[in-house]
Amino acid sequence: MGSIRRYMAFVKPYRKLIAATIVIGIMKFGIPLVLPMILKYVVDNILLAQLPAGQKMKMLWYIMVGSFILFTVVRGPVEYWRQYFAQQVSNKVLYDIRNKAFHHIQRLSLKYFHNHKAGEIISRVINDVEQTKSFIDTGLMNIWLDLTTILLALSIMVSMDGWLTLISISMFPFYGFSVKYFYSRLRKLTRVRSQALANLQAHLHERVQGVPVIKSFALEDHEQKQFDKRNKTFLERALDQTSWNAQTFAVVNTVTDIAPLLVIVFASYQVLHGRLTVGSMVAFYAYLDRLYAPLRRLVNSSTTLTQALASMDRMFEFFDASYDITDKAGAVELSKVKGHVQFDHVFFRYSDQGDNVLHDINLEIQPGKTVALVGASGGGKSSLISLLPRFYDVTGGTLRIDGYDVRAVTMRSLRSQIGMVLQDNILFSDSIRENILMGNPAASEEEVIAAAKAANAHDFIMELANGYDTEIGERGVKLSGGQKQRVAIARVFLKNPQILILDEATSALDLESEHLIQQSLERLAQDRTTIIVAHRLSTITHADKIVLIEDGQIKEEGTHEELMKAQGAYYRLFTVQNLDGGGEEGKA
Repeated sequence: MGSIRRYMAFVKPYRKLIAATIVIGIMKFGIPLVLPMILKYVVDNILLAQLPAGQKMKMLWYIMVGSFILFTVVRGPVEYWRQYFAQQVSNKVLYDIRNKAFHHIQRLSLKYFHNHKAGEIISRVINDVEQTKSFIDTGLMNIWLDLTTILLALSIMVSMDGWLTLISISMFPFYGFSVKYFYSRLRKLTRVRSQALANLQAHLHERVQGVPVIKSFALEDHEQKQFDKRNKTFLERALDQTSWNAQTFAVVNTVTDIAPLLVIVFASYQVLHGRLTVGSMVAFYAYLDRLYAPLRRLVNSSTTLTQALASMDRMFEFFDASYDITDKAGAVELSKVKGHVQFDHVFFRYSDQGDNVLHDINLEIQPGKTVALVGASGGGKSSLISLLPRFYDVTGGTLRIDGYDVRAVTMRSLRSQIGMVLQDNILFSDSIRENILMGNPAASEEEVIAAAKAANAHDFIMELANGYDTEIGERGVKLSGGQKQRVAIARVFLKNPQILILDEATSALDLESEHLIQQSLERLAQDRTTIIVAHRLSTITHADKIVLIEDGQIKEEGTHEELMKAQGAYYRLFTVQNLDGGGEEGKA
């Protein structure tokens, strides 16, 4: 019930519209209740009455014209507005939930996304949210309309014959017991099915992204088996739910089918003994259908609601994922900074139970200076730079920018001061213009072009079929690696941050692309505090300070010339790379 209470918070703003929909719905379902009374009147007062044929036809004509007006002129518009308002409410509620879900996604830390598959997250935001729609359509509207229909039908039936009404509802207790027994397990089976579907979707999402790898290793047959295994698991869970659902319908429908048989027997007995008219018997049987039809719909509704509640549970389970990185109370806005960065006895580990990946880091970077982080893979360089924009928080010590502890300022203002160019920059499947504008969505066309020119991207963009309006596909798949990097650099130019982080920004590129990108990066780094992570040491000899990190600790630091003279770990690493590369860089 906790999920329902939380869900109602989304429904509450539309309660007046829901109330109006229910009132219109009562009219919609109430109008057909007139039909059995019309049938009774026609049978008893026209067909079986001792009246002239002409008079009977006249009476029949009047009753039919009135009925036609009721069911076309009145009921048609009522049905339209009921459907329209019902769909309007449910779609608006889902709109609000999806907005909250996306807001929630953007506040989750990187740790969450490292521990959860993207496909499963998408499944919860799209599939599970959509499944909850039936809670509004069915749980908040149709169930009440069906219950109202049952009460109205019972009222009319009681006024016609009390004993016959008691026989009609004699199977209600069995119906209630059946629903309670079957639907408690159905909710659990539905949750299991939904999780299996999420796993299947997560696997499919990963494989679609990894199609080039599958093809390059000729893994089609292997991957088909892997997909089939997960698809089969989902099939088994779906069939478990379907089997139990089928048992539910079989039992409940059997229970509800017995009542009409009892009514027919007892009503026939009453007619034979003159205690009930034929018209009343026919009308009563018609009302019996009006009684049990909504009851059967309630069975369907129970199934639908069970699925909705299971999806609701999964949806709120996702909403309950905690935020590891948040603005603390009283966090201040970080205005334009100079770029003075201080790591003061910083320790860091990725989980509470894990080992430290950074140990007692003490590093100071003066405003406008360039510092290069070097060392073997896994040494802690990427972990160190991820602390600056607070992708993660330090677990010991303090990280300051211009004297401010980064945990004491708002994340938005902090990250607005930092620009990042990575080895594998993520571009979105929009136009080149839209991707560059992510650096500053309010920028003018002239500013976008200026940023592209500064990044050496303008010329290749203009050679494309649609220029800046060219759609570049998911993750920029239609661009080369060098072109993607230049668009990413243009994005940072447009952002114009004071602190710049370059993480392997020129690796894995051809010589021409590397030269163009190196030019643009040097232009970008001017008058900014710049932190470079690089494996190729020949690209960072110009840095004001080079910091060698091994096993999460700073082993050496100094200028290129100082470290070469010291002939320590940096000297050995640089020498090995120069020997592998032909020795030209050794003259630097």
